[in-house]
Amino acid sequence: MLFISTSGALGKYVELPVPITIATRGILAFIVLYSYCRLKGISLRVQSSDRLMVILSGVLMCLHWITYFYALQMSNVAIGMLSLFTYPVITAFLEPLILKTKFQKIHVLLGILVLCGIYFLTPDFNTGNSVTVAVGMGILSALFYALRNIILKSKTANYHGSMLMVYQTGIIGLLLLPALLFVELDVLLGQWEGIVALAVLTTAIGHTLFLMTFKHFSITSISIISSIQPVYGILIGAIFLSEFPSWTTIVGGIFILGSVIIESIRTSR
Repeated sequence: MLFISTSGALGKYVELPVPITIATRGILAFIVLYSYCRLKGISLRVQSSDRLMVILSGVLMCLHWITYFYALQMSNVAIGMLSLFTYPVITAFLEPLILKTKFQKIHVLLGILVLCGIYFLTPDFNTGNSVTVAVGMGILSALFYALRNIILKSKTANYHGSMLMVYQTGIIGLLLLPALLFVELDVLLGQWEGIVALAVLTTAIGHTLFLMTFKHFSITSISIISSIQPVYGILIGAIFLSEFPSWTTIVGGIFILGSVIIESIRTSR
């Protein structure tokens, strides 16, 4: 969660059009992950019955990244990350429908706690401004992310997390490759630190570790535990971007962190 939480600050730090940022992030992460799998002898073979789901999850991941980065650019790290974190609530309702798992009422309660946290962190939404659009983008990104996680939940038992991320990043890079035709090389190289950090730290390391946890918890449990990401992200934004949280941000963080602690204790029991 700490590695993935760097996406908020890095998404604000990189000053490139969103499709170009996501394209370069995907391509570089693909190179790193592919090299790692070859070095470790991790199989990249996908069973024919799983290919469609792997491709679909890659497309959903691409849509998630694009809408999330637009939310960050139109607002700030706190609003971008916290609007995205409606996805535990979305997941709690989608998982029983798609994976046929038992619906647990406690997840609704914890989802409400997360929403209360988001309310305190971003209490003033005026219609017609960029913040409202950013929140809408964040919620749309949450839907794509929830669907992607649910699809991959059924596949992680059979495949290594790094191998799945090879296909995810490869599909993203392929879909957005045409965007690189609209940027000059010197402009791209001028942002290389942020792009490399996004590709390696956030994506190759963070998302691979995240996928590996799918083998041990339900997707809803993972979603709620990962709600600590906005807390990490806001702290990172404060340290590196001087985006200091208000008292409402602190109250919201307490709600979100509270839900994480409750779910962690419940899961361990």
